[in-house]
Parts: sequence; structure tokens; C-alpha cells
Amino acid sequence: MDENVKENINKNNLGRSIVVAALIIGGALVFTSQSKNINLGAGNPGLTANLEKIVLPEKGYVLPVTWGDLGKQMVEPGVIDKQKFENLYNQRGGLDEESRQLLLGSSNGRLVMTKANSGVLLNLLWGLGLSNKNDILEKSPMTDKRFGGAGNFASTGGWTLATDQPMNHYSRHAMIPLTAEQQSLVEKVSQNIYRPCCGNSTYFPDCNHGMAMLGLLELMASQGVGEADIYKAALTVNSFWFPDTYLTIARFLAAKGIKWSKMSPQTLLSAEYSSGAGFQKIQNQVEPIKGGGGSCGV
Repeated sequence: MDENVKENINKNNLGRSIVVAALIIGGALVFTSQSKNINLGAGNPGLTANLEKIVLPEKGYVLPVTWGDLGKQMVEPGVIDKQKFENLYNQRGGLDEESRQLLLGSSNGRLVMTKANSGVLLNLLWGLGLSNKNDILEKSPMTDKRFGGAGNFASTGGWTLATDQPMNHYSRHAMIPLTAEQQSLVEKVSQNIYRPCCGNSTYFPDCNHGMAMLGLLELMASQGVGEADIYKAALTVNSFWFPDTYLTIARFLAAKGIKWSKMSPQTLLSAEYSSGAGFQKIQNQVEPIKGGGGSCGV
């Protein structure tokens, strides 16, 4: 294991991840802070609206990958139980035809992430990251014996949409084969992409967002997407999954006279900005935007 990865693993964060319920309160992640926030534009709805157009493209974001029949490939071995998946979304108004095709179709084109479908794509990519055979799942901190095995994390024990036990599919299905060079790229970028629900990088995908991001990284690398474009796509995807977090970061930067477009996506995805601890430092300095997003459940 890379020594930098070892240094970045926070035992307290890991302990929270081992028990799914400990990650979620009322279906949403909770960030707390004892520091007094400084209002840097919270009273300016126009600023927030303008930033939203930049951070969360109104027409969605075309990801640089083709989905093909990956949904179908997950349904056939039971990674995704079709009925469970449909029942879940029947409670949320039902699957639209495009999402149904991603689940069951054979010739899907480019993935387009929008506010409306970001949750569906999160679950599809979660299943992909969990089940696709990859060394990261087999050799990363996920398998460290200190944590009782890979099956005890939110990203594994929390996957309730399989036909059977989720660990029956953990790194079992070779849906996205990678060359040595592509695997090296995935391992490199995964160690630099964090998520604000915890302190771990995608290299340690112990929650659904991490596992879904791993699936997306594998997919992008397999289809020849370069490192810079991988970071750009990953930042936009994280922003759709954690809209309040990244709008707060954007407003924090704007208050300092820094344009979102001038920031490196790799920097914004680093622990300094995108880890739970990194974002909390920013949150301590700016009145956060309050809304939804960020649940670690299906």
C-alpha cells in the first residue's frame, strides 16, 4: 500500500464507516461545527444562483463515457435485482425511460448526469464499482484485517439491491477489463479524489459515493479518457452528488475573488477541499448553503 494512503487513513473515520447506521442520521449526512460562521454572501441569492449555473450545469453534464449494456450486465448475475431497483424508484415517482434503458438496455450511449438522474447514476455506478473485478477492491485498505473484512463497510453491507448477499459480487465480475497502464491511472487518481462524507479517498471506497466514483474511474480509464478530463468529470459528478458542499466551496472561493473555473479540478477534489475535514474548515468560514444530497444509502 502507498505510504501516503496509509497516512491519510483516519481511524475515527473508518470506525464510522464500518457501521452503516453510524454514517446516516435521518437519511442524510450531518456535518457539525462548533465554530461561528462568517457570512460571505449567504444573503446574496443572485450570487448563489450564478454559481449554481457554473457548478451544476442546468442542462446536465455529458460524461466522457459510453454506458452500453453495463446495467444489463449487472442485472444478469444478480448484482442488481431488477425488481428491487424498480420498487425503490417506484417510491420516488418511478424510473423514467432513459434510466430504465440504462438498467436494462443494450446500446446506451454517453452518460448525461443531471440533477434529476444523479441519484440513479449514483446507484448504478455503486453497483458497478462494487462488482467489477479490480485490484483496488482486493488490495486496498478495504481488505485490511483491522476492519474485519471488506463486507463491513457502508459501500458493501449497505448495498441492498442485489438478489443475494452483496459480498457474493464483490470484485467478482470482469465487466471493465483494464490494461496495466489504465489500472495504474485509476490507482493514481483514486488516491487524489475525496468526498465530503468522510476522510477517505476513492482508493478506500468505504461508502457508496466512493464505490460509485471507483466504478466511474474504471469506466473512464477503460475508454481512454485522459487524467485531466477524469478529474474534470469527477469534480462535476461530486458536485451533483454533494451540491450544497460544492456550492458552499464555490461561494467561499468567490468571496476571496477566485473564479471556480480558474481552480484546478484536482485541487478541488483533494483532501484540502473535498474531504470531510477539509470541507468542515471551509464551512467554519462561510455560512453553508443548506439543502439536500449526500446520503450514503440507496
